[in-house]
Amino acid sequence: IIIPIVLMYKIKEIYFTLQGEGFQTGRPSIFIRFSGCNLWSGMEKDRNSAICNWCDTDFVGTDGPNGGKYSVTQIKKILLKLWPDKNLEKPYVVCTGGEPLLQLDEELIKEIHEIGFEIGLETNGTLLPPSGIDWICVSPKAKTDLILTSGNELKFVYPQISLNPKRYEKLDFDYFFIQPMDGINQKINIKKSKEFIMKNPQWSLSLQTHKIMGIP
Repeated sequence: IIIPIVLMYKIKEIYFTLQGEGFQTGRPSIFIRFSGCNLWSGMEKDRNSAICNWCDTDFVGTDGPNGGKYSVTQIKKILLKLWPDKNLEKPYVVCTGGEPLLQLDEELIKEIHEIGFEIGLETNGTLLPPSGIDWICVSPKAKTDLILTSGNELKFVYPQISLNPKRYEKLDFDYFFIQPMDGINQKINIKKSKEFIMKNPQWSLSLQTHKIMGIP
């Protein structure tokens, strides 16, 4: 007798909100935040020694809202429970992290599609995605090799030391966004972002509107 192995996904949190960044800003969305990131091993003493030392996202563990270790079937049940109105526009789920491509696979993508959801991906671009994702957003990070060089939008957190957004302008993306880096220098970074976009009109501005509105 062969007993099938049930794959379990390690999830930090799952919640309903509005997408706050990039092209899909304002769209009702369920976020699945996968636990773990390949740019932060957990061995560093603190986030300041990691590649993305400005990262403000907690992607460690499974202790967030609706967090846990789940099967595909369990994730589908949570999504259907959280989506508030079946009559709304196409249901939309955003797979984010950490780095979701450490876990997201074709099986989960297929099963989420079967319950009627479009699937968005937010990735650092250092891994290749499975097929079937409806919207791909890549956010390059300094000191990494960008493997995923095509998608729907490229969102550059600005500024980053030793990384110029212009190096990505000829890649195969539909939209290019500059997003001011959050933190103690936010006002300065907003000013720098505005100046960069004014000189480089291929790029558009992305703000973290969820923080402005005070929502997750």
